[in-house]
Amino acid sequence: MRLPKPRRPRLPRTRAGRRRLVQAVMAGCVLALLPATWMYVVTGDRLRTAEDVPRTEVAVVFGAGLWAGEPSPYLAHRLDAAARLYREGRVEVVLVTGDNSRRDYDEPDAMRTYLTRHGVPDRRIVSDYAGFDTWDSCVRAKKIFGVDEAVLISQGFHIRRAVALCQEAGVSSYGVGVDARHDATWYYGGAREILAAGKAALDVLFEPDPRFLGPKETGVAKALADAR
Repeated sequence: MRLPKPRRPRLPRTRAGRRRLVQAVMAGCVLALLPATWMYVVTGDRLRTAEDVPRTEVAVVFGAGLWAGEPSPYLAHRLDAAARLYREGRVEVVLVTGDNSRRDYDEPDAMRTYLTRHGVPDRRIVSDYAGFDTWDSCVRAKKIFGVDEAVLISQGFHIRRAVALCQEAGVSSYGVGVDARHDATWYYGGAREILAAGKAALDVLFEPDPRFLGPKETGVAKALADAR
């Protein structure tokens, strides 16, 4: 039994039709790049290095996966930067925000353990167990933990989106993009950001509530009082 040959897509036969097709493709490309352009514009002067980031009371570290219960290499690099800023007196408190949607997966506690091993006192670490994505983490930092200003720490391919979303959520932010080896994960993360930028633009436009909001918490305020 012969299978029918797959049909090739037909291109417009007329010059006007081909021109409309090209215009439609170009318009689609422009629309796809608009969110990324928006992020570059709103974060243009908000990115810093660990050496020149302004002194800020709170640092926010976003989760980036666990390997066998330990921070992934990408997450470890973020935590190393936070620990360095704390040891140098550039931040007083570290808010770790990540996924704890399952009993057997707890990013914030793994992040806390890593930071305490690297010189950050446990009493200066605050955990957000419902940071399921960047928008949720930013909104919860503002509404639940009362953070008005923060240094955000992530990889370079993610930090602009983090700063843009936290700015829109009401957290005045500087971003520190940590170095990362340009492996398959790095390239995947960079490509994924094109799509994630579109979701970020929708989050800003519609301002959805986080998956879990809950009552206000005093962890950051207490940690800062301890620091003083």
